[in-house]
Amino acid sequence: MSNKVIYAIYNDDDILMDAVKKTRAAHHHIEEVFTPFPVHGLDKAMGLPPTRLAICAFLYGCVGISVATFMMSYIMIHDWPQDIGGKPSFSFIQNMPSFVPIMFEMTVFFAAHLMVITFYMRSRLWPFKEAENPDVRTTDDHFLMEVAVNDNEAELVSFFEGTGAVEVKVIEKN
Repeated sequence: MSNKVIYAIYNDDDILMDAVKKTRAAHHHIEEVFTPFPVHGLDKAMGLPPTRLAICAFLYGCVGISVATFMMSYIMIHDWPQDIGGKPSFSFIQNMPSFVPIMFEMTVFFAAHLMVITFYMRSRLWPFKEAENPDVRTTDDHFLMEVAVNDNEAELVSFFEGTGAVEVKVIEKN
């Protein structure tokens, strides 16, 4: 089986959105779409499932607040209790109002940093990874839709020329 794909290049995001909808309606498999800026609604038009990153952010925030609570309870109550400003250090609940800012900051810290790591791992963006951009114009002002070819090369080329593509290329992909 060949690894041929079609690169349909567009110069307007509205034309690209219409082409994506027509391509999905014609039941062609869209491998990827490369754009120079985020296009609102493109994920829904491509039929991508909703992201679950928000669930990860919530769980990472829960880890952060748990670490902060344990850390402050251990350090300020059990290990090295101190009388700061006349506040007794006998229980965590009595000192809770003074610990709230630290708990909030640790929640945000854990959620933010672990989300960055999760994003890089999910996107497979490793250090020193080469760019997978198929055409340099997609970083400036053009949009590229990559579609798999299944022994229907001529039909797909004419189909994408009819969707408003300024250029259609058939590429052998590694």
